[in-house]
Order: sequence, then C-alpha cells, then structure tokens
Amino acid sequence: MEPAQPADRVPADRTPPDGQPPAGVPAGPGGESAATDPTPPPPAVSGKSERSPKDMAISLLVLLVPIALLLAFYRGFLGGDSPTTVDPAPAIEQARSANAFPVSQPQGLGSGWSTVSARYQTVEGGANLRLGYLTPEGRGVQLLQSSVPADRLLPVELTSQGQPQGPTELAGRTWQLYTARGNQQALVLLEPTRTVIIVGDARDNELRELAGSLR
Repeated sequence: MEPAQPADRVPADRTPPDGQPPAGVPAGPGGESAATDPTPPPPAVSGKSERSPKDMAISLLVLLVPIALLLAFYRGFLGGDSPTTVDPAPAIEQARSANAFPVSQPQGLGSGWSTVSARYQTVEGGANLRLGYLTPEGRGVQLLQSSVPADRLLPVELTSQGQPQGPTELAGRTWQLYTARGNQQALVLLEPTRTVIIVGDARDNELRELAGSLR
C-alpha cells in the first residue's frame, strides 16, 4: 500500500484543459501559444540611403533650373536690378506753393541719375524739401532745402562730425565743403532765407555736378 499524498501537493500531470495552452508557456493575443504565433517579425529597416551621388545631383539640378529661370525673368523683364524711381514734381510744387523759401531743382543731369525719394514737410522752426538721388555710380545723395536756421539745421543733418573744410565756387555760388557722418561729405549753401545741403557717400565730382545743376 502506497503512503497517502499530502492534500496540497500539485499533481505532476499539468495537462491543461482542452483549448488552453500548456502551463508555463505565455499565451498569444488570441489565446494561442505565443511560441506558435505564425506572424513573421517585421523586416529590419536599413538607415543607409540607397540614392547614389548621381541621383542627388540630378535632383538638385531639377530644383535649381526653375529658380535660375525665375531670376532671369525678374531681372530681364521686370527690371529687378533697377532702382525704384519717383516723380519729384509734386513735392517740388508743394514746396513752391508753401512759399517758405526759394525752391531750386536740378536741371540737365545725365540719364544715369535717378530720383528715388521726394518729400516736403513742415518741421519745428521751418520747412524742408528733401530729394534723394542715386548717382550714375550707384551711390546715394540727398538734396535738402530748408528754412530752418543753419545753426540748428547743420548739427542735425551733418551730426557733430560735420566740420567746414573751406569754400568752393560752383555755378556762380559760393558753397562750403563739409565733412559728415561716416564716409560722407557735404556741400552747404548758406543764404538769408534758406540753407541748401547736398550730402552723401558719392564722389566729390558727383556732389559738384548736382550742386551745379540747381536752377
């Protein structure tokens, strides 16, 4: 006769009921054994690009060709490199109608000169007419005519760096040559009822040409 088995002893036969996976084997999502899951693992993704240098060069060329065509169209047909010009006549007429000071305007400048700004305005102590130009060499020059007293106007327009360098005769008028901010220089005409300033980073001959054209 065999000895009695303890009541809490686990039977050696761990055969599961029908339809259940064996004990100790993890079950899959649908209850089947994970060990027999027929779903194949996803393929490994390689991080290395399969595009050759030739393919990359062709792609870059395809992008650059339309950009080059647009740039050529912009410059050739729309004047992309040309300065934006304005008509100074309305501002000049407004200044003459105000009769705050005698108004002069350039006459006989070459075709290489472009008017890029024009404005008349009243300010504290007087009024200003500003005309901005682009010279044939592509430099900026401003022509200012003002009824503001010169002792107040010059420090503002030429800054503390503005220092007189001596007189010069242009078209029968005596102008004063001044230094100005940075690499700029200026020609100043002092009259009883107005002050004229021509200032910019243009060469001396271009400043003189503009001053001599005033009528």
